[in-house]
Amino acid sequence: MNAKDSILIYGASSNDIDASYKDAARQIGRLIAQRGLGVVCGGGRSGLMAAAIDGALEVGGRAVGVLPEFMVRNGWQHRALTEMIVTADMHERKRTMASMSIAAIALPGGCGTLEELMEIITWRQLGLYAGNVVIFNQNGYYDPLIEMLSRTISMGFMRGDHAALWSVALTPDEAVAKALAAPSVSQFTQKID
Repeated sequence: MNAKDSILIYGASSNDIDASYKDAARQIGRLIAQRGLGVVCGGGRSGLMAAAIDGALEVGGRAVGVLPEFMVRNGWQHRALTEMIVTADMHERKRTMASMSIAAIALPGGCGTLEELMEIITWRQLGLYAGNVVIFNQNGYYDPLIEMLSRTISMGFMRGDHAALWSVALTPDEAVAKALAAPSVSQFTQKID
Protein backbone atom coordinates (compact mmCIF):
# COMPACT_ATOMS: atom_id res chain seq x y z
CA MET A 1 0.00 0.00 0.00
CA ASN A 2 1.26 3.44 -0.90
CA ALA A 3 2.08 5.41 2.24
CA LYS A 4 -0.37 8.16 1.35
CA ASP A 5 -3.42 6.61 -0.26
CA SER A 6 -5.67 6.06 2.71
CA ILE A 7 -8.13 7.91 4.89
CA LEU A 8 -7.69 7.46 8.61
CA ILE A 9 -10.80 6.47 10.54
CA TYR A 10 -11.15 6.90 14.29
CA GLY A 11 -14.19 5.39 15.97
CA ALA A 12 -15.72 3.38 18.77
CA SER A 13 -14.73 -0.20 19.44
CA SER A 14 -17.94 -0.74 21.41
CA ASN A 15 -20.70 -2.92 20.00
CA ASP A 16 -23.22 -1.63 22.55
CA ILE A 17 -24.37 1.24 20.34
CA ASP A 18 -27.29 1.89 18.05
CA ALA A 19 -27.04 0.08 14.71
CA SER A 20 -27.39 3.38 12.80
CA TYR A 21 -23.84 4.32 13.85
CA LYS A 22 -22.48 1.05 12.47
CA ASP A 23 -24.45 1.53 9.25
CA ALA A 24 -22.95 4.98 8.74
CA ALA A 25 -19.43 3.72 9.50
CA ARG A 26 -19.89 0.90 6.99
CA GLN A 27 -21.07 3.43 4.39
CA ILE A 28 -18.03 5.64 5.01
CA GLY A 29 -15.76 2.62 4.50
CA ARG A 30 -17.56 1.83 1.23
CA LEU A 31 -17.33 5.42 -0.02
CA ILE A 32 -13.60 5.59 0.71
CA ALA A 33 -12.98 2.31 -1.13
CA GLN A 34 -15.14 3.39 -4.08
CA ARG A 35 -12.81 6.36 -4.52
CA GLY A 36 -9.85 4.00 -4.83
CA LEU A 37 -8.49 4.79 -1.38
CA GLY A 38 -7.77 2.53 1.55
CA VAL A 39 -9.14 2.68 5.05
CA VAL A 40 -6.52 2.82 7.77
CA CYS A 41 -7.66 2.48 11.35
CA GLY A 42 -7.02 0.84 14.68
CA GLY A 43 -7.98 -2.50 13.14
CA GLY A 44 -10.40 -3.62 15.81
CA ARG A 45 -12.81 -6.51 15.35
CA SER A 46 -15.80 -4.69 16.84
CA GLY A 47 -17.70 -1.43 16.84
CA LEU A 48 -17.37 1.30 14.28
CA MET A 49 -13.81 0.34 13.36
CA ALA A 50 -15.02 -3.08 12.27
CA ALA A 51 -17.99 -1.59 10.42
CA ALA A 52 -15.75 0.78 8.42
CA ILE A 53 -13.39 -2.10 7.61
CA ASP A 54 -16.32 -4.29 6.54
CA GLY A 55 -17.70 -1.52 4.33
CA ALA A 56 -14.39 -1.08 2.51
CA LEU A 57 -13.92 -4.82 2.03
CA GLU A 58 -17.51 -5.33 0.79
CA VAL A 59 -16.73 -3.26 -2.31
CA GLY A 60 -13.27 -4.71 -2.91
CA GLY A 61 -11.36 -2.03 -1.04
CA ARG A 62 -8.36 -2.21 1.24
CA ALA A 63 -8.35 -1.96 5.01
CA VAL A 64 -5.17 -1.66 7.03
CA GLY A 65 -5.32 -2.14 10.78
CA VAL A 66 -2.59 -0.79 13.02
CA LEU A 67 -2.51 -2.47 16.42
CA PRO A 68 -0.03 -2.48 19.27
CA GLU A 69 1.37 -5.86 20.26
CA PHE A 70 -0.77 -6.21 23.39
CA MET A 71 -3.98 -5.90 21.34
CA VAL A 72 -2.85 -8.60 18.94
CA ARG A 73 -1.94 -10.88 21.87
CA ASN A 74 -5.50 -10.37 23.16
CA GLY A 75 -6.95 -11.21 19.74
CA TRP A 76 -8.67 -7.83 19.27
CA GLN A 77 -7.82 -7.50 15.57
CA HIS A 78 -10.34 -7.73 12.73
CA ARG A 79 -9.85 -11.11 11.05
CA ALA A 80 -10.28 -9.93 7.44
CA LEU A 81 -7.86 -6.98 7.31
CA THR A 82 -6.03 -6.55 4.02
CA GLU A 83 -2.94 -5.79 6.05
CA MET A 84 -2.13 -5.68 9.75
CA ILE A 85 0.72 -3.59 11.09
CA VAL A 86 1.85 -4.40 14.61
CA THR A 87 3.43 -1.63 16.66
CA ALA A 88 5.24 -1.61 19.97
CA ASP A 89 2.79 0.75 21.66
CA MET A 90 -0.13 3.15 21.27
CA HIS A 91 2.08 6.13 20.42
CA GLU A 92 3.70 4.30 17.51
CA ARG A 93 0.25 3.12 16.43
CA LYS A 94 -1.08 6.68 16.13
CA ARG A 95 2.03 7.95 14.33
CA THR A 96 1.85 5.06 11.87
CA MET A 97 -1.83 5.58 11.10
CA ALA A 98 -1.34 9.31 10.55
CA SER A 99 1.70 8.76 8.32
CA MET A 100 -0.34 6.52 6.01
CA SER A 101 -3.25 8.91 5.57
CA ILE A 102 -4.21 11.92 3.50
CA ALA A 103 -7.07 12.88 5.83
CA ALA A 104 -8.78 11.79 9.04
CA ILE A 105 -12.44 11.24 9.90
CA ALA A 106 -13.54 10.89 13.53
CA LEU A 107 -16.67 8.78 13.88
CA PRO A 108 -18.48 8.78 17.21
CA GLY A 109 -16.49 7.09 19.94
CA GLY A 110 -15.33 7.05 23.52
CA CYS A 111 -12.20 8.22 25.30
CA GLY A 112 -9.80 6.68 22.78
CA THR A 113 -11.53 8.32 19.83
CA LEU A 114 -11.73 11.67 21.62
CA GLU A 115 -8.03 11.49 22.49
CA GLU A 116 -7.06 10.61 18.92
CA LEU A 117 -9.22 13.40 17.50
CA MET A 118 -7.74 16.03 19.81
CA GLU A 119 -4.23 14.83 19.05
CA ILE A 120 -4.65 14.95 15.25
CA ILE A 121 -6.17 18.45 15.49
CA THR A 122 -3.16 19.48 17.60
CA TRP A 123 -0.77 17.93 15.10
CA ARG A 124 -2.49 19.87 12.33
CA GLN A 125 -2.22 23.08 14.35
CA LEU A 126 1.52 22.49 14.79
CA GLY A 127 2.06 21.65 11.12
CA LEU A 128 2.76 17.98 11.86
CA TYR A 129 -0.26 16.72 9.90
CA ALA A 130 -1.38 18.31 6.65
CA GLY A 131 -4.57 16.37 5.93
CA ASN A 132 -8.10 17.51 6.60
CA VAL A 133 -9.69 16.49 9.90
CA VAL A 134 -13.41 15.79 9.77
CA ILE A 135 -15.67 15.39 12.79
CA PHE A 136 -18.58 13.15 11.76
CA ASN A 137 -21.35 14.57 13.93
CA GLN A 138 -23.97 11.87 13.41
CA ASN A 139 -27.17 12.53 15.39
CA GLY A 140 -25.47 15.50 17.09
CA TYR A 141 -23.09 13.15 18.92
CA TYR A 142 -20.25 15.67 18.90
CA ASP A 143 -22.34 18.78 19.67
CA PRO A 144 -20.84 19.23 23.17
CA LEU A 145 -17.28 18.86 21.83
CA ILE A 146 -17.91 21.28 18.97
CA GLU A 147 -19.33 23.73 21.50
CA MET A 148 -16.22 23.30 23.65
CA LEU A 149 -13.93 23.91 20.69
CA SER A 150 -15.88 27.09 19.90
CA ARG A 151 -15.54 28.11 23.54
CA THR A 152 -11.75 27.74 23.42
CA ILE A 153 -11.77 30.24 20.56
CA SER A 154 -14.29 32.68 22.04
CA MET A 155 -12.36 32.78 25.32
CA GLY A 156 -9.00 33.32 23.61
CA PHE A 157 -7.43 29.93 24.31
CA MET A 158 -7.19 29.34 20.56
CA ARG A 159 -7.00 31.82 17.70
CA GLY A 160 -10.06 32.38 15.53
CA ASP A 161 -8.38 30.91 12.45
CA HIS A 162 -7.91 27.64 14.33
CA ALA A 163 -11.56 26.87 13.62
CA ALA A 164 -10.29 25.82 10.19
CA LEU A 165 -8.29 22.99 11.76
CA TRP A 166 -11.36 20.75 11.53
CA SER A 167 -14.64 20.57 9.67
CA VAL A 168 -17.93 19.02 10.66
CA ALA A 169 -19.97 16.61 8.54
CA LEU A 170 -23.47 15.28 9.10
CA THR A 171 -23.67 12.48 6.50
CA PRO A 172 -21.24 9.81 5.27
CA ASP A 173 -21.09 11.45 1.82
CA GLU A 174 -20.28 14.83 3.34
CA ALA A 175 -17.62 13.33 5.64
CA VAL A 176 -15.72 11.73 2.77
CA ALA A 177 -16.13 14.80 0.53
CA LYS A 178 -14.75 17.07 3.25
CA ALA A 179 -11.89 14.68 3.91
CA LEU A 180 -10.93 14.82 0.23
CA ALA A 181 -11.44 18.57 -0.27
CA ALA A 182 -8.39 20.71 -0.85
CA PRO A 183 -7.01 21.53 2.60
CA SER A 184 -8.08 24.98 3.76
CA VAL A 185 -4.70 25.51 5.36
CA SER A 186 -1.31 23.90 4.94
CA GLN A 187 0.08 24.74 8.33
CA PHE A 188 -0.78 26.53 11.53
CA THR A 189 1.84 27.81 13.90
CA GLN A 190 1.58 29.36 17.30
CA LYS A 191 2.24 33.07 17.30
CA ILE A 192 4.57 34.03 20.09
CA ASP A 193 4.50 37.70 21.03
